[in-house]
Amino acid sequence: MPIVYLGLGSNIEPQKNLRLGLRELEKRFGKLDRSSVYQSKAYGFDGDDFLNMVVGLDTKLPSIEIYDQIEEIQRAAGRDRIVRGYLSRTLDIDLLLYNDLILDQAPIQLPRSDVLRFSFVLGPLAEIAPKLIHPEIGQSYQDLWAAFDTNRHPITRKLENCFINRRKSKTFKSNSRED
Repeated sequence: MPIVYLGLGSNIEPQKNLRLGLRELEKRFGKLDRSSVYQSKAYGFDGDDFLNMVVGLDTKLPSIEIYDQIEEIQRAAGRDRIVRGYLSRTLDIDLLLYNDLILDQAPIQLPRSDVLRFSFVLGPLAEIAPKLIHPEIGQSYQDLWAAFDTNRHPITRKLENCFINRRKSKTFKSNSRED
């Protein structure tokens, strides 16, 4: 069964909207492997800080059906897809990885380029899938994270009880500050 990783983020009522996203994902896909929640400054615009995390799930659905499910969940959270660009979000869910599939067919890009660009994606992914190999680069996410310049866009791990409900325990050497 394919293993899928999704990135979640919000800076508008982020705890409420991340909870909604997690609840809806669990209803549709079952148990989730959850990273810690990380806080980061808004990227590309002035706005409130974001809370971000990554979840892993097992599903038999093809990538386009997962994408459609994600779109429904974002709409339920009040996400407006008409407006594009860097701006505040009620809930942003991105399909990051689908096994080792490499695909660039709108609206899906796998692996998503954000994995290698943003600390708030790569850090949480390395936490829950450290040994997984990036299908294009050929390096583990743990190694990619260790080499990542976190000064570019720092993240802070936030361990709020409302988000801790992991399927399995993983060891993670963080490059981030901890509160």
